[in-house]
Amino acid sequence: MKILVGMSGGVDSSVAALLLKEQGHEVIGAIMSIWSEENHKRLAPSVNTNSCKDACYGPNEKEDIEEARKIAEKLGIPFHVFDCSKEYEQIVLDNFKTEYLSGRTPNPCIRCNSLIKFDVLPFLAKKSGLEFDKFATGHYARTEYDEASGRWVLKRGTNPKKDQSYFLYRLRQDQLANILMPLGEYEKFEIREIAKDNGLNVYDKPDSQDFYSGDYNELLNVAPKVGNIVDKSGKILATHQGIWNYTIGQRKGLGIAHTSPLYVVALDRDKNEVIVGEIDETFKDSLIAVDLNWVSVEKLEKETKATAKVRSAQSPVEVTIKPQGDKVLVEFDEMQSSLTKGQSIVFYQGDLLLGGGIIDDVK
Repeated sequence: MKILVGMSGGVDSSVAALLLKEQGHEVIGAIMSIWSEENHKRLAPSVNTNSCKDACYGPNEKEDIEEARKIAEKLGIPFHVFDCSKEYEQIVLDNFKTEYLSGRTPNPCIRCNSLIKFDVLPFLAKKSGLEFDKFATGHYARTEYDEASGRWVLKRGTNPKKDQSYFLYRLRQDQLANILMPLGEYEKFEIREIAKDNGLNVYDKPDSQDFYSGDYNELLNVAPKVGNIVDKSGKILATHQGIWNYTIGQRKGLGIAHTSPLYVVALDRDKNEVIVGEIDETFKDSLIAVDLNWVSVEKLEKETKATAKVRSAQSPVEVTIKPQGDKVLVEFDEMQSSLTKGQSIVFYQGDLLLGGGIIDDVK
């Protein structure tokens, strides 16, 4: 089978390519270039390149591309670079800017996976004339075809602490039918050992920690907008330079002297206010999710018990999902801290990923 492997210059995708070749497949390496020359001219001079080495978007991209090229050469597989920078800017960065300026906190990695890495990249590869049967990545998750439902399903990776299914919940059925994730059954330490044993010098390369390691204001590229930091009664406690500099649950950097620690509990775009409160005010027990994508079921038709994650590193917690037309009401069995508009909530039943959506309101 001919398999196109999305490479990043990191250990996971490198070992994914290695394993697939060892299984006897005809493997082709491909990497996407997303750091545009325009952004390089505007941002590179102000960015600490050392801080960007653990990020997937930044001026160090050329180093990652060359690392991936060397890995491909060592594995003896063809290697291609595809320019996805225009699509990345329109689909990921524009959404990132719109959401942040609206007082919401998006997850660009989720949007990138479904719309760029698993969509634009293989599309451009085929458009260039490359022929392949499947597209593979180094994600820690698993895909299967369920005969009973007639659907492709997505499952958590074997190691819950490394599982990356949260970032993949927006994948469509046509995408799931054509992808492979050979690392889903492995532990991270096993992957590093395989890389080391096979002479891949990326065996100890750090994982990406964020999509961008610089100051987010560099990406937003907007002038400061002075507003007030207030408590829930409306009392002015301080001023801010833009609501996009704050996230729900944030404690540090508020510049407020108070008898007890204060946290950001809400962002009001219309009033240009940051609302703060004490720790108990950061806890909520329900939310509304929209822009839903169901994976293991065609659509959720009735009230359902499940578990959910509102952050990738979180252990799933018990919830009740109540369908309400094109949105769902999610009620948590236990109060949750810092539920944030714009972030994703992903639903599971055991290891099976049901689907997920974007947090639109918090109750």
